[in-house]
Amino acid sequence: MNFQQLRSFRETVRRGLNLTAAAEVLHTSQPALSKQIRELEDELGVQLFVRHGKRYTHLTEAGEQVLQRASRVLDEAEALRKVSSEFAEGQSGTLSIAATHTQARYVLPAVLARYRAEFPAMQFKLLQGNPEQVAEYVVHGDATFGLATETLDEHPSLDTRPAYAWRHCLVVPPAHRFAQSPVAPALADLASEPIITYTAQFAGRRGIDAAFAAAGMTPNVVLEAIDSDVIKAYVELGFGVGVIADVAVDAERDRGLVRIDAQGLFPEKTARIASRIGMPLLPFERRFVQMVREFRQQQAQQGDRPSTTP
Repeated sequence: MNFQQLRSFRETVRRGLNLTAAAEVLHTSQPALSKQIRELEDELGVQLFVRHGKRYTHLTEAGEQVLQRASRVLDEAEALRKVSSEFAEGQSGTLSIAATHTQARYVLPAVLARYRAEFPAMQFKLLQGNPEQVAEYVVHGDATFGLATETLDEHPSLDTRPAYAWRHCLVVPPAHRFAQSPVAPALADLASEPIITYTAQFAGRRGIDAAFAAAGMTPNVVLEAIDSDVIKAYVELGFGVGVIADVAVDAERDRGLVRIDAQGLFPEKTARIASRIGMPLLPFERRFVQMVREFRQQQAQQGDRPSTTP
């Protein structure tokens, strides 16, 4: 039995029993992958997959148990490699992060600019996706960290901690009636407007819908998007009032929009940062976590907006 056999088995399960996809991830051929799995089954004396012809359909009961133990063995081996690299690499290495669009576009640039000043030899790997994809990137080892608001704390394989708190805000063109008032509109006034906001998987959309539902109202959402920049573009075109994360407004770049605080309309949300349970973090990785959690303080020091860090 060897690590390659265990990796072939685990990756095949992770890729939905798609041998071609698993082989691509492991940089091998499909026949070689199948051979590794057969050899593992021969050595263990049990079948790991139920087969229909040459296709795997699902794990056997023995396969379920072997998968749990194989995953622990591979995770421990990776942890050992990380411990050794801590001493071999010192202040260099690769920082791999999976994040949603808002985090990647509006939070990480400021964090990584500050981080790179402290670790100039560091390399970066950045993956983007919806919250479910971000969680999967971390679970599968494609990224060390995941940064998102939703989903991460629901995954049993992830060690998830609060990163920073944020609020929704409204964005409107300067000529809009909301821009003329010194106070935020009431929820009923907002409900009478066409609204542009995130899809259900992103950036606190469930909190927006829940706030309207609690007031017995249904928002008139005329456009949904996963990208804050797309939402702002359609607001500028006059499609409606944008409801977005406050961190996604850049005072310099968004001069064609007016930002309105929506603190009293929708609940505060918390962005979270996650890594795999049982995977030790190297010093430069722990420093990254600290910098993400300091994001709001840095904004406050720069005068961008009030700090709401938990």
